[in-house]
Amino acid sequence: MFDLKVIHSVLTQLEEERGIPQAKIIEAIELALATAYKKEYGKKGQIVRAKFDLNSGGVEMYQVKVVVDSSTVLMELAEDEDLPEGMELYNPEHHMLISDAKLIKKGIELGEEMVFPLEDKADYGRIAAQTAKQVIMQKIREAEKVSILAEYGAREGEIVTGSVQRIERGNIFVDLSRAPGLLSYEEQIPGERYGQGERVRAYLYKVEDSGKGVFLRLSRSHPKFLEKLFETEAPELATGAVVVKSIAREAGSRTKIAVASTDDHIDPVGSMVGQRGVRVATVMSELGGEKIDIIEWNEDPKKFIEEALSPAKILSIEINETEKSAKVAVSPDQQSLAIGKGGQNVRLAAKLTGWRIDIQSDGSAPAGASPAPEVIMDSDEGFADISTLKSEEVAEAPVEEVKE
Repeated sequence: MFDLKVIHSVLTQLEEERGIPQAKIIEAIELALATAYKKEYGKKGQIVRAKFDLNSGGVEMYQVKVVVDSSTVLMELAEDEDLPEGMELYNPEHHMLISDAKLIKKGIELGEEMVFPLEDKADYGRIAAQTAKQVIMQKIREAEKVSILAEYGAREGEIVTGSVQRIERGNIFVDLSRAPGLLSYEEQIPGERYGQGERVRAYLYKVEDSGKGVFLRLSRSHPKFLEKLFETEAPELATGAVVVKSIAREAGSRTKIAVASTDDHIDPVGSMVGQRGVRVATVMSELGGEKIDIIEWNEDPKKFIEEALSPAKILSIEINETEKSAKVAVSPDQQSLAIGKGGQNVRLAAKLTGWRIDIQSDGSAPAGASPAPEVIMDSDEGFADISTLKSEEVAEAPVEEVKE
């Protein structure tokens, strides 16, 4: 009935290329055959099943009847009556009374199924054949979706690589072989441009099962993307000898990352920077030159805040643990460095530490100079009050990208 060589070839190809188990394809074939048979020869309410033998290519057709009694079905119903809730009308093609079932099979219970062989006529009409084809395609799509969800669900939280398929309204659709990836405008690094067919690496942060199929949500601006890039460059981070405690990132511009070591013999900052800065340089290159400040995490909030505000030199820090706020005193010549261009340095420090940071001058400005304004940065608000500063006061001072 079937060309077994062709069937074996198709099953193998679907399993290797689409990750669909052979058992799922056979199940789809059986369902399609049963659907086609019922379409052509079946009766209303009839349950038809098929059994396909992959070794011989033979097909066996069965009719299934559910064992019931008068308490679970209604034997008769007037035309103007409605079915009681939870009840259905007795159909001899669908049901079999338990009294009759016990004559065939002793020990049969309510709800079990009785199976009766049917003649496989193997002569289906055009409509039945088309229906069978649709059933097989639908089952293959469903099986492929399950396979994709399983594969990429296990890779969620990792970096994936694909090629740009198309760009629509700023959103980039990435071909990841088995499923499309979506790199939305909000998840891109500002200033980056891509052309069709260009290779792109991104962080897979969500596997989405929608009505139109499986969509893989990608990001290049996610803080975890930077962490995963470092994992590929720093073996100490991949093995857990060095851990990332927190990241504050403004994609395309600057990032502060706090790291700690689980081994006293390993320098966490040096591990991230690499010999002659090669590791951090590689990550920066992938991010289009984004500046990266690597600092060592400290349990002491004063020391941690001081490190987070580097390269500025801090005079003193007063902390309020109840309000989780810190007043940081700096000299007038260090204030612009502590604040950073557009308040970026203090803003990232507040996000990195989780503390509200209030930067104040020690008041030792030269005679005749106007007093320096205080700048407050809230880690939640992400906004620095720098409106009273002059442009030259907030100009970014030359700083090193990493702290060794």
